[in-house]
Amino acid sequence: MSDNKKQEKDFSKEVDVLIPEAEALVRSGKLQEGLDKLFALEKQTRNASDLASTTRLVKAVIQHCYDARDYALLNSSITLLSKKHGQLKSAIQAIVELVIGWLDDVKQRDGVDKWLELVETLRSVTEGKIFLETPRARVTLLLSHYHEGLAELSTAKTPKESLQTASDLLSDLQVETYSSMERREKTEFILEQMRLLVAVARLKDAEQAKDNKDSLSGGDAEWVKVRVGGRKINEEFLKEKENEDLKLKYYDLMIRHALHNNAYLDVAKYYYKVWETPSIKEDTSDKGKAALEHIVYYVVLAPHNNEQSDMLHHLFADPALAKLELHYNLVKCFTTRELMRWPGIVVIYGEFLRKTPVFSSDKRWEDLHTRVIEHNIRVVAQYYTRITLPRLTSLLDLSATQTEEILSRLVVSGTIWARIDRPAGIINFRSKRSAEDVMNDWSSDMQKLLGLVEKTWMGMNAAQAAQSRVKS
Repeated sequence: MSDNKKQEKDFSKEVDVLIPEAEALVRSGKLQEGLDKLFALEKQTRNASDLASTTRLVKAVIQHCYDARDYALLNSSITLLSKKHGQLKSAIQAIVELVIGWLDDVKQRDGVDKWLELVETLRSVTEGKIFLETPRARVTLLLSHYHEGLAELSTAKTPKESLQTASDLLSDLQVETYSSMERREKTEFILEQMRLLVAVARLKDAEQAKDNKDSLSGGDAEWVKVRVGGRKINEEFLKEKENEDLKLKYYDLMIRHALHNNAYLDVAKYYYKVWETPSIKEDTSDKGKAALEHIVYYVVLAPHNNEQSDMLHHLFADPALAKLELHYNLVKCFTTRELMRWPGIVVIYGEFLRKTPVFSSDKRWEDLHTRVIEHNIRVVAQYYTRITLPRLTSLLDLSATQTEEILSRLVVSGTIWARIDRPAGIINFRSKRSAEDVMNDWSSDMQKLLGLVEKTWMGMNAAQAAQSRVKS
């Protein structure tokens, strides 16, 4: 199967004469007789490596089968021509492209069964052929959408199996390695793979929750594949203006993945990417506003670390946030080194936040409460070296057990340094300093003092020298 062989003879004249003769036979009802004449000459043109003539003949054969609506003969002819010894690659490509163009008409006019037979024939013909990898991917995408449609039907008996089949069909395609596929189309395929994986994962997670299973099954495997698929996408390519639709679709999928893992900081970063999109940022009353609000929600929900703190302060300094008064004040509370009393937060923000899709979940509302407590503990640690446990619990509006639990978690994570003296009921926020640390600090202070003395002495000498010159 090669097109590199040198053409031995030109059969153009013979083909020009035979095609009308075969067409006349087909019209008179002698379909097989007309096809036999075409097959006979096709063998000669193929052996002579006459690509143009071979392509015309194979397309004529396929066209006559299709016009006669003889799908059994059409499918067998496609398979037969593609498997002929020494068949030219371009001739097979011409067959596949011609038949793909008929798929929509076949489905609408002759039904799904005939369409499925033709699709399976195309998939069989294109299997394992690198020069047909792009047409195979397109046909597989159509078949995948068909199975997804079956899963959405109310009469579907096994929606999970249909959706799984649709996902598996696309996941088997390694489109990122296809050199013949354009970059945009390749990205669209990967996003479709991710979308179907998310749908399967959510369905499995819902079934697991319904059955009250605690095992690590559900859609975990699919969620991992979603993350792997996300790494195949070039985010720089998505920044191009003509690819904004792909960018929004990609970050929507990544937000779903991050929410599944409760990775709030990742969610905030993905929403920030969405908000940076020109078409979204310009829509200050709808999509742009919603994206900015979600950035605020998830950045305050994220556990404190250097990256979260940096993002929070950059967001607070953004002029766009000042237009959202309530959200601006919420971020201000987390960037100011002052205590936030939870009852006061509930009174000011509770009614509004609980109506949003983000905080309608009890878990996220509890997570916000936890972040407020952690912020308060960090503030206390900055202003106090020692504090009694009853006093700290009153500041945090918690019980002693809850206070110790959260304080211990912050110590383990390295956010603060603290030690609890339970018998005395005292919490120390400053560690005992070793003699070496004291001497290092003393040495540093002495160096600063000597530096100031030297600077002052040099200034006095300069002033005295200036006065002596004036007197003289």
